[in-house]
Amino acid sequence: MHDFRYVGNKLCCEKVTVEALAKRFGTPLYLYSQHTLTARFQELDQALAGVEHLVCFAVKSNSNQSVLRLLAGLGSGFDIVSGGELQRVIAAGGDPRRCAFAGVGKSESEIEFALRQGVHTFNAESEPELERINRVAARLKKIAPVAVRVNPDVEAHTHKKITTGTYENKFGIAFEQIEGVYARASKLKHLRLRGLQMHIGSQITEASPFEQAVRKVLPLVTRLKEKHGLEFISLGGGLGIVYEPALASGSAAWWKSAQGKRMLTPQKYAARLLPLLKPLGLRILIEPGRFISGSAGILVTRVEYVKRTGRKNFLIVDAAMNDLIRPAFYEAYHEILPVTRKSGALVRSDVVGPICESGDFFCQDRPLPKAGQGDYLALMSAGAYGFVMASNYNTRALAAEVMVNGNQAALVRERQPIQDIWRGEKAAPWLR
Repeated sequence: MHDFRYVGNKLCCEKVTVEALAKRFGTPLYLYSQHTLTARFQELDQALAGVEHLVCFAVKSNSNQSVLRLLAGLGSGFDIVSGGELQRVIAAGGDPRRCAFAGVGKSESEIEFALRQGVHTFNAESEPELERINRVAARLKKIAPVAVRVNPDVEAHTHKKITTGTYENKFGIAFEQIEGVYARASKLKHLRLRGLQMHIGSQITEASPFEQAVRKVLPLVTRLKEKHGLEFISLGGGLGIVYEPALASGSAAWWKSAQGKRMLTPQKYAARLLPLLKPLGLRILIEPGRFISGSAGILVTRVEYVKRTGRKNFLIVDAAMNDLIRPAFYEAYHEILPVTRKSGALVRSDVVGPICESGDFFCQDRPLPKAGQGDYLALMSAGAYGFVMASNYNTRALAAEVMVNGNQAALVRERQPIQDIWRGEKAAPWLR
């Protein structure tokens, strides 16, 4: 469940009307609910209470400083995929010793910085990477903690661009090769084989793929623990959220998909996996992002024009694919709600942005309440892979971000001044 709901005819974020925030801070505008972020983290953390564990929030899903500072205060660790993300975590008050450094292309400078900061683990994705980490650690006279990412070749049944656990993907090392990799890595004097890591994909809404992957790696991790003294197993992230219309209710229906099936809750996830994991006697790491931040954020946009062309009704809004790329990039569904609810018949509409691309749309031919120029719309479940994937395409400024806590609202990222977009650019000397 989440904290965006109608009070009367006004959509509210916790105890503040979305319309008041849109008028105060302008649009496009990202809004985050502090209570939802807190509740999602705590629900997941408590579901795993039966084992020693660490929840590492995936910074790539939402890297706003207030979001990271809130989660750090709740005891979260962090899943990072770049040196820049590690710097963000540190700036927000996060502990590097609770960070898992993932990603297939870590540079030497990133590895050096992470080693100096004392990260919990490097999740290594290839033998050349292990060799590089060892070299950098030797130069610094340090021992680098590592976990090798195993690719269990399990199909997660999710979008092709967010599946990561099959042999068709660039991530991890093939299951059959892992024991040999560990044997060779154990001879590298500046590595500490601390764990085993896996991740099969994102937006997974049933327990079966997770259970299949865990069952497959259990004998492997048992042998690796005996040979190399492993301390943890990381299950990655991937828990999905509801993007379909039931999301708007803010009730138990939030957990139901459009087909009426129960969604995967932290409790069900834990109930399926913990009985398998407890006998290992290892610490459990998980690296969720979307589950914690996804439903905690919305993108608010204003209708600039209503345009009717033949059979089409276009709502042209001030947000665009540069603000929220998921519909264009992943063919993703986001529920779209009027900030002020109106009665009347629904109108099949395309909600489109001002960018000069045919792919710049948020929905097509979707039945929506009739909207007019100046009305505000809310794109729901935009707290993950929203602002973090934004760009300046068409020289458009990055949106502002606001966090709400009860009846309080704070600007947690200023709208980008247009001139900042080309700050740092220079004319070639011969053009001056």
